[in-house]
Amino acid sequence: MTETWQPTDPGVLRLPSGRLVRGRGLRRPLPAGPVPAYGVYLLGKPPPAVVWEARWLRWPDFRLPSSPAEARAVLTEAWERAAEERVEIACGGGRGRTGTALACIAVLDGVPSGRAVDFVRRNYDPRAVETPWQRRYVRRFAD
Repeated sequence: MTETWQPTDPGVLRLPSGRLVRGRGLRRPLPAGPVPAYGVYLLGKPPPAVVWEARWLRWPDFRLPSSPAEARAVLTEAWERAAEERVEIACGGGRGRTGTALACIAVLDGVPSGRAVDFVRRNYDPRAVETPWQRRYVRRFAD
């Protein structure tokens, strides 16, 4: 078992269950402190290599995931692993795709889908989930 994040670590979102997931922008330097045990990278092209276990989810900037079924599976695995591991969700800037994915993970954790975007904006980044179609994707994620 790997330890999870500290609630005060940069970019860490505490879910209602107590699970902690870190969001970040890959264009910024890696935060000081422990590295992830598992990362999910939301990019239009494969991410740079990292020394921890990682998964690439094809998700072009300002868009939605290329495969909604794969996105559901990957985000469900991230939520499950966050119970015992340091899980990181990241895109280029750390707001749109990352915020959308964090909101979907919050839905998996029990946040009503109609409130998940507000939850992430209050507890992660006020500008998370950037486009109307990303907000709609979160609302429909529970279906």
